[in-house]
Amino acid sequence: MNLKRTITSLFLLFLLTQVFSQNVINWKFSLQDKGNGEIEIVADAIIQQGWHMYDSKIPDNGPYPTSLNFDEIKGAEAVGDFHAVGKEATVKYDPVFQMNIGTFDNSAKFVQRLKVTDKANFSITGDVRAQACDDKSCTPPLPNEFSFKSTDLPKTVTVAASAGEAATTETGVIPVEIVSLDSSTTPAPVAAPVEVDKELLWTPVTEELNSFGSQHDSGSSLWSIFLKGLLWGFAALITPCVWPMIPITVSFFLNRNKKVRKKAVADAAVYGVSIIVIYVALGLLITAIFGASALNNLATSAVFNLIFFALLLVFAMSFLGAFELVLPSSWTNKMDSKVDSSSGLISLFFMAFTLALVSFSCTGPIIGWLLVEAATQGSYLAPAIGMLGFAIALAIPFTLFAVFPSWLKTLPKSGSWLNSVKVVLGFIVLAVSLKFLSVADLSNGWGILNRDIFLILWIVIFGILGFYLLGKLKFHGDSDVPHVTIPRLFLSIFSLAFAMYLIPGLWGAPLKPISSILPPLSTQDFKLNEVTLNTVYDDYETGMAAAIQSGKPALVAFGGHGCVNCHKMDATVLVDEKVKGLIDGEFIYITLMTDERTRLPEIMEVDENGRTTKLKTIGDKWSYLQRHKFGAQSQPYYVILDHSGKPVAPSHAFDENITNYVNFLETGLRNFKK
Repeated sequence: MNLKRTITSLFLLFLLTQVFSQNVINWKFSLQDKGNGEIEIVADAIIQQGWHMYDSKIPDNGPYPTSLNFDEIKGAEAVGDFHAVGKEATVKYDPVFQMNIGTFDNSAKFVQRLKVTDKANFSITGDVRAQACDDKSCTPPLPNEFSFKSTDLPKTVTVAASAGEAATTETGVIPVEIVSLDSSTTPAPVAAPVEVDKELLWTPVTEELNSFGSQHDSGSSLWSIFLKGLLWGFAALITPCVWPMIPITVSFFLNRNKKVRKKAVADAAVYGVSIIVIYVALGLLITAIFGASALNNLATSAVFNLIFFALLLVFAMSFLGAFELVLPSSWTNKMDSKVDSSSGLISLFFMAFTLALVSFSCTGPIIGWLLVEAATQGSYLAPAIGMLGFAIALAIPFTLFAVFPSWLKTLPKSGSWLNSVKVVLGFIVLAVSLKFLSVADLSNGWGILNRDIFLILWIVIFGILGFYLLGKLKFHGDSDVPHVTIPRLFLSIFSLAFAMYLIPGLWGAPLKPISSILPPLSTQDFKLNEVTLNTVYDDYETGMAAAIQSGKPALVAFGGHGCVNCHKMDATVLVDEKVKGLIDGEFIYITLMTDERTRLPEIMEVDENGRTTKLKTIGDKWSYLQRHKFGAQSQPYYVILDHSGKPVAPSHAFDENITNYVNFLETGLRNFKK
């Protein structure tokens, strides 16, 4: 009973797990008197949950560090460097950058010490930049500006005893480290002089992007979730928890209304509708509790993925016969008592609720997995749509067999074959559980489930499943297999063939159909070959000029040196032979790093949302371009442009599915040539 309660608690914890909201870093700046003519600029950061920002001390070739830059400083001079105080950074090994990197969650405090040399003329302006990342995207290190005058100095501040002439400098009291582009990027050749209309190239195109059908994409996703729910609902039907209930329940309806067959059919229909209402309500309840934006981040939470991995592992062990997993009997008894004490429609509803509870041990992992899949769609309707498909599949047989009772005689009887179905589902659930462990592993940088380890485990799991279907293995509850039936034979062939298909992945084969499930290729220790793109432009106007000259469309990729998922896309998708061939042969590839710290020759001032924004670095420029022209801010972000700077296909974000990226490229190329 304790085990049952523990599992129940874990399942409820899965539903109530705290999820993360959208990212933002809020900064607050102040001055503090430190005595002896010295003050500190204090920068307090509040980081929303689910996101982290990097420390100020990051090794070379790492992500963008939190940094302070002065535009102007008068009446003071900098002492020491910009650093964190109070809470220490959490240092973890990052497999992408292959180094230990410090990060902050929730909050952080940084300081920069100054020596006051002239109180009357004291004036400083500058900014602090920090990059925020979650498990799917990163924000660019936008400047958060501060400004202080003599009137802002604490009254207790004195001039430093050793003060000389007031220091005055422009952009550079604290040197800004120049970060070169990724060493894997081929330097872009300079295009021949071509007339380009810069104003046209920078014109916003958000409406054009929206016209390519975000609604269509959403609809497509919802249909996909519905079909997945339908398929998994049919799979749940042939489990030992549900299948025996079909003839029992339908016979109950028919026997209760022997004289009025229409009433029996009506009862079965109400019963089926009640099943649909219960499961759809569950989907709506999940959305109501967490919200669509939170659900979108649910599947990327390391804590959640560990919890769900543990749940699926327990479910898999139960399916394989280690123990029987049921909800507390008191829950079922309560529903039974409600059925007995109620009448009419309410009684039928409680019967459906009883079915949901009784079948939990078989449907629980399927429902949970389906809800997680739906959560990634970022739509309020997705969980409900998934549950609708699942419930319809469950409800159909009860209604159909009531309408056509003679079909009950043809229904296969319960037997050991149901246990075999349960065992097969156990293997599948065990394989799927590794996906959730992989997400947690990547998020925390443990490096315990690299791509090759993941593949080895899957090869073993599906290999054993194939031998089980051939009758070479037996689990608790199984009967002897005197001969292999045709369905078992074909399923074993599929399982063993799939295991063999995975083997080339151990040497770096992309395995395109399941690339979005596997850990990124960058985590694999052994790869036969590594592929890089031939020509990459790192300047927007230069790249567009080359596109005009060549007559090719431009593929613009917004990324960042510190963007983990940008590196994942580079390592798994852009190196694919077909993707690389398309980009090298049909596109001009422009990669714009939004965290590039190289200073612009001159500070650019632009009007953004009614206020003036200063662009000081190359990264600032490309980040502004992404916001201004495309109405987007997260990376990676891909868009295909024609020679006037207008999109010819929907934008593309982080997605390790190679097929989807190929479709994105082919759609853009096809529309460009029209």
